[in-house]
Amino acid sequence: MNQPSPAIVAQGAVRRLPRLPLLLLCLAYVLPGFIGREPWKSADMTAFGHMAELLRTGTSNLSAWLHPTLLGQAADPDGPLPYWLGAWAMQVAPGWIAPDFAARLPFVLLLSLALFATWHGVYQLARSPGAQPVVFAFGGEARPADYARAVADGGLLALMGCLGLAQLSHETTPALVQLCCSALLFYAAAAMVQPGILPTLAAFVGLFGLTLSGSPSIALLLGTGAALWCRINQDHDGPAALQRSLGGATFALATLLAALLAWHLDLWHWRIALPHARWIEWRNLGRLFLWFTWPAWPLVCWTLWQWRRQLGQLLKHRHLAVPLVFAAVTVGATLTTPAYDRALLLALPALAALAAFALPTLGRSVSALIDWFTLLFFTGCAIVIWMVWIAMQTGVPRQPAANVARLAPGFQPVFSWTALLMALAATLAWIGLVKWRAGRHRAAIWKSVVLPASGATLCWLLLMTLWLPLLDFARSYAPLVQRVRDMVGQPACVEVHGLSTAQAAAFQFHGQLVLRSAERKAQCQWLIVDTNATQSLPRAVDLRQWRLQTTVRRPSDNNEDIRLYRRVTPSGR
Repeated sequence: MNQPSPAIVAQGAVRRLPRLPLLLLCLAYVLPGFIGREPWKSADMTAFGHMAELLRTGTSNLSAWLHPTLLGQAADPDGPLPYWLGAWAMQVAPGWIAPDFAARLPFVLLLSLALFATWHGVYQLARSPGAQPVVFAFGGEARPADYARAVADGGLLALMGCLGLAQLSHETTPALVQLCCSALLFYAAAAMVQPGILPTLAAFVGLFGLTLSGSPSIALLLGTGAALWCRINQDHDGPAALQRSLGGATFALATLLAALLAWHLDLWHWRIALPHARWIEWRNLGRLFLWFTWPAWPLVCWTLWQWRRQLGQLLKHRHLAVPLVFAAVTVGATLTTPAYDRALLLALPALAALAAFALPTLGRSVSALIDWFTLLFFTGCAIVIWMVWIAMQTGVPRQPAANVARLAPGFQPVFSWTALLMALAATLAWIGLVKWRAGRHRAAIWKSVVLPASGATLCWLLLMTLWLPLLDFARSYAPLVQRVRDMVGQPACVEVHGLSTAQAAAFQFHGQLVLRSAERKAQCQWLIVDTNATQSLPRAVDLRQWRLQTTVRRPSDNNEDIRLYRRVTPSGR
């Protein structure tokens, strides 16, 4: 027996969210963070270093392109696709475009595609029979297409409102490629019961993309789960059943081919690391889940409660089963990998979909609570960002200015009219949105997630405009590299020992230095050593040939000091 739907939605509650404001909101979220900044430590800089190394290697060395390395260190994760995208973009970009910005251009499209795929995936789920609202006795209930569009708008806004999405989705790392491919795979699983080539194409691209970006295990689990779901799904009968069976076969074939590709490229590696039975580790995981997935997780809990009667008949309720399968796999990966946050990133599209189905069931009191909390939280964050920026520019208030000087010694504030005008426009738009939300107008089920998505976008845009010089100084290796560069000049080569991949990439990009491993006896005049590797230095070089010149400190991090040595014997001896 089918349980009654908890969604009681009239046609007036699913009015269309204007497309132009939604598009502008997406642009305001996607573009800041890709434009005008330096590569940041450490994953962002590491990925860019591998891209630049592939560009220097050229297309003739197939082995280097299949298994990217930098100074002998392999990429981690070792899927080559993200590095291919950046290298190809730098290769075809005109000379007047900075290499690091050119490498980000494909990732702008990847983030946009992830948002697009999530919207369409939620739309397809909302069109399923089990997701439809209650039919009124005298008519007036929401029409299926309008209802699905409103729920999809809510799912997209819920995804953009997730706090953990902001930084990781704006880095040129494998994590963003994996996010995009998991969103495509989510859309394919949601839409596979519908005829058309797009779900099939999305399934192949998603599975192959996950495999080639370093997540073959997640690709295998998600592909297998989607194939099984298409096989046992019961929410369609008749002609749709044949399409469902074809969808299952498509997922099975794509998963098999992706597994064979991973085996052929030697991408299968044991990476499972179960969390230890220590309170501090589980506490940190709990905190990560709470802030990373906010505000989606309270809405997910509400969805599971309100739709609890349908959970016993998951085979007939695709709108619950598909996101639950995807969320279970990706959350499980979060618990079994050291890179907690980057694994949890893949769960956000599915969590946003589950959160969207809470919207048709929210009461006015719950919706008002979400609005007030969001209003206070993001308004407070925006005020703090503006206050610190004013303090950096004027020295008033004194305490924020002193905190900046203490945390980023040597930082010189930079004033930009462009950044100021963009920040002012975003702040005025936020004020206008709050005024609109507080006004008296017809209800719409997506209203409850407009403020979270807009508030997250506002704070991200303010950070990427007003605070961008400070963040570049604090999170970029450029200040450290420039200090070393001023001392060594432009030598033919510099030997290095103990540098991380990100540090090595920074010295190559910011300092234009030719690096050689100290273990290979390159006979360079300068030696750069990370202070954490000084104990192993005597085993790599003969210290009698070197004299310590100075220790260079990274202004915003005392844990990344660099020791600079100069050769005291002729290079030929």
